[in-house]
Amino acid sequence: MAPRTKTRDRIVLESLGLFNTQGERNVTTNHIAAHLGMSPGNLYYHFRNKQEIITELFGQYEARVDAFLRVPEGRAVTVEDKTFYLESLLAAMWDFRFLHRDLEHLLESDAELAVRYRQFAQRCLDHALGIYRGFVEAGILLMTPAQTEALTLNSWIIITSWVRFLCTTRGESADISQDLLRRGIYQVLALEGGYLAPEAQPAVKALYEKLYVPLDAIVPA
Repeated sequence: MAPRTKTRDRIVLESLGLFNTQGERNVTTNHIAAHLGMSPGNLYYHFRNKQEIITELFGQYEARVDAFLRVPEGRAVTVEDKTFYLESLLAAMWDFRFLHRDLEHLLESDAELAVRYRQFAQRCLDHALGIYRGFVEAGILLMTPAQTEALTLNSWIIITSWVRFLCTTRGESADISQDLLRRGIYQVLALEGGYLAPEAQPAVKALYEKLYVPLDAIVPA
């Protein structure tokens, strides 16, 4: 890898860490440059502004979700696939949590990113609907087409708004832990509870137990 590429990758990686821990709005290009021990001019050689770094990070997030949010090829979906999807979502949300935390601001600040995000959202909804239909076809979920569509949309709403919910209940400056995000994935799984086929319930119950986080840990007194 060429030195210029190594430096660019390092800027992107360290920016992600700063955005996640401090919030994107609290981090400037000067903060990033100082954190990396480089001059602002050196950073601008690779990225003209912070928005270009955010666009690069969104591209990474987009590619990651696109890679796992799809129906398996050549076979029916299984309960094990459900575990894979939920764990993959949890990991992506954790690694790019600043995108979920500051999404509205990010999209208001960049019209091109807003268009790209809408296309990404539609793609995710289409793929998620295909996955839920796959669970219905496999006999794991017992749902009508209208119920499947509603489940898809409700799951998307929870996933994309969960970090903001945590910020409003715990304070903007509160740390977001993996356990707190895990409860958000649990909420998605809980939406399916009334539609599970009897034979799928034991395996899914184990998933419930793995993802459950007590409510008082989410909304402190």
